[in-house]
Amino acid sequence: MMHQEPRTAMLDFTKLRTLEGKKGLVIGIANDKSIAFGCAKAFRYYGAELAVTYLNEKAKPYVEPLARQIEASLVMPLDVQVEGQMNALFDAIRERWGRLDFALHAIAFAPKEDLHGRVLDCSAQGFHVAMGVSCYSFIQMARLAAPLMTNGGTLFTMSYYGAEKVVENYNIMGPVKAALEATVRYLAAELGPSGIRVHAISPGPLATRAASGIAHFDELLNQAAKRAPAGRLVSIEDVGIACAGLATEGARLITGDTLYVDGGLHVLA
Repeated sequence: MMHQEPRTAMLDFTKLRTLEGKKGLVIGIANDKSIAFGCAKAFRYYGAELAVTYLNEKAKPYVEPLARQIEASLVMPLDVQVEGQMNALFDAIRERWGRLDFALHAIAFAPKEDLHGRVLDCSAQGFHVAMGVSCYSFIQMARLAAPLMTNGGTLFTMSYYGAEKVVENYNIMGPVKAALEATVRYLAAELGPSGIRVHAISPGPLATRAASGIAHFDELLNQAAKRAPAGRLVSIEDVGIACAGLATEGARLITGDTLYVDGGLHVLA
């Protein structure tokens, strides 16, 4: 019997530089400094049609103009601590498009008293909230997105170097992001047979609203700018372009890793 080499699907090079015809969800836009907005701009630039979310009515006036800027087809509320909102979002996507090609999760939260204190002193409730918003909601998103990714797809979430090494003042978010990165690996293994890729993106320090809650964050930004081999801080556009590339067919065999977009900062001791 002749030995047969494993079959390799041919790559369509015409699809490598475009997201034309793709449908994507972006969770986590708060304002024009949000990483999620940088990603949404890049996805749209490459041709994707988008659905975006806003946290609540207070956030809505800040997000709606940005949604118009990227010509979002669907704009809906999503507070992952409110039961039923995630399901309602995916019901709307199913009704509007009937499918989904990629979804980006860019939300994280810990109560201030737990975020600013030592890990040793974190309350059980604070840890539960931080894990629920920052990690479990990604699992929930993946569970609802997967049935809509009938032709495969890509899932993204946002991590940080503090998941791998101790970063001063990052505190309880370090263990939470470490759990998120482990979750990415397990989801990649489980969803890979369905053609769904899963990525944790780890940007360098960025001056976002979420990051502003970290104590002494300005000092962290200054140190990062000085130390990064690239000689500058990463921007939300840098992160967006990287994610857009990973959402194309050209990245079809990249999955399960934490991918750094930080100017090389993570390679330094």
